[in-house]
Amino acid sequence: MTSTSIQASVCALALIAASPALANDATEDKRGDVNVFLKGGLGDYTGDLGDLTDTGPAWGLTLNVQPTTFLGFEVGYEGSRNGLDDIRLLGDGPAIVRQGGSALVKLSPPLFTGVRPFVGAGFGLTYVDVRGTGIGGLYDSDTQEELPVAAGLEFNSGALTAGLRATWRLLLDDDFARGAMNGEDVKGGLLDGSVTLGARF
Repeated sequence: MTSTSIQASVCALALIAASPALANDATEDKRGDVNVFLKGGLGDYTGDLGDLTDTGPAWGLTLNVQPTTFLGFEVGYEGSRNGLDDIRLLGDGPAIVRQGGSALVKLSPPLFTGVRPFVGAGFGLTYVDVRGTGIGGLYDSDTQEELPVAAGLEFNSGALTAGLRATWRLLLDDDFARGAMNGEDVKGGLLDGSVTLGARF
């Protein structure tokens, strides 16, 4: 076997041996383009609405698409439940149950992937279901538009993702409580903090 043949054989063996590692690296680089996670935490209304409500649970299911390390898009379902703390209500256990969806555009520093800080903003549409007896026209179920603003940290490792986030929502429509404010415009938003846990693909 000539020296040239030996060199060619060594190169071919090296390429064959390196192929699985290169494939694994490519897979690892791609992993994280799509994340699916659950979130749960606590939330409460702010402003005028905060004086009329109690802190309650918040939950959600989110699909995150990450086309680049610095840009992401989220869509998902979310909900919350807040008790009504209004001395004018005579019934037992009146509460506001909120369910709907939102979309978010996220920005992150391009050099961080394992631990990724982010900020985001978007649009949401939810149905506010006022539950309980003795409401007396003070509160009415309604559909409302929201502008969510979020910030947090995501921890990514292999096929798993976890995180912490805070979200504040500007309520574009808060007519569900207009009766409680004697027909005046209600000032307030919705603030929650949550933990996220899910899978990366």
